[in-house]
Amino acid sequence: MIEFTLNGRQVRTEAEADTPLLWVIRDEFDLKGTKYGCGVAMCGACTVHIDGNAYRSCSYMVGQVAGKSVTTIEALDNHPLQQAWIEEQVPQCGYCQSGQIMQAATLLEANPNPSEQDIVNHMSTNYCRCMAYVRIKKAIQRAATESQAGVNIFDPSAPNQEA
Repeated sequence: MIEFTLNGRQVRTEAEADTPLLWVIRDEFDLKGTKYGCGVAMCGACTVHIDGNAYRSCSYMVGQVAGKSVTTIEALDNHPLQQAWIEEQVPQCGYCQSGQIMQAATLLEANPNPSEQDIVNHMSTNYCRCMAYVRIKKAIQRAATESQAGVNIFDPSAPNQEA
């Protein structure tokens, strides 16, 4: 039995310790926002936060999250970063967007006022097959500007969480 916190709730799974976290999140807890992209931790579609840091859930085994806190895109419902994504009309196909938003959230948590180069560097590990990189960058800049008023850009204790 593996116990961890998922989107603010204590959960447990009987999955084998070497099962990718992605499949436990999607299949056992029915949280479909985290996507399978490549299966080898290269594209970033499966990005989640583990203890506040971005990780690829396709290559992070569920046994490694015992006692840790895992946050998925579902915990960022109606979040300022998602609102910026909508306002900048970022998604085309939308498949990679949950991973993009999760990666961007870690940037803004660490650096609330990133430069354009900071954004490019931090987001370079997440791929968008539709090439929406310009709009992704604009959305991050918008969220950073809006968060300057004191909005915590990533607060996993927010009330709109599901697990």
